[in-house]
Amino acid sequence: QVQLVESGGGLVQAGGSLRLSCAASGRAFGNYDIGWFRQAPGKEREFVATISWSGLRTVYEDSVKGRFTISRENAKNTVYLQMNMLKPADTAVYYCAAGLRLGARRNEDYNYWGQGTQVTVSS
Repeated sequence: QVQLVESGGGLVQAGGSLRLSCAASGRAFGNYDIGWFRQAPGKEREFVATISWSGLRTVYEDSVKGRFTISRENAKNTVYLQMNMLKPADTAVYYCAAGLRLGARRNEDYNYWGQGTQVTVSS
């Protein structure tokens, strides 16, 4: 069992940066791949990035490549999403999720979800 709590969201101007954190409880955290997803108003939840349990493999959605960086510190049971050069289109609730399928992009491949943190980018 893994419990996830996101933090770090907020309001930022276009071009700015935010760092999201996903703090996990549970001894098995280091076994899980962690994904970040986002859901904008009126849209389905979509994949943003994922990182393998070892931290050695990362996958990004095309629209965030070169702007977002996912990383993890297993000793702190935490995964981060550094978001730079933010755009209004990045406005959404951001969720982290834990799963066991390497490189997974689908919601259904993740077993545990956090409650989300709001990111709002103003133009």
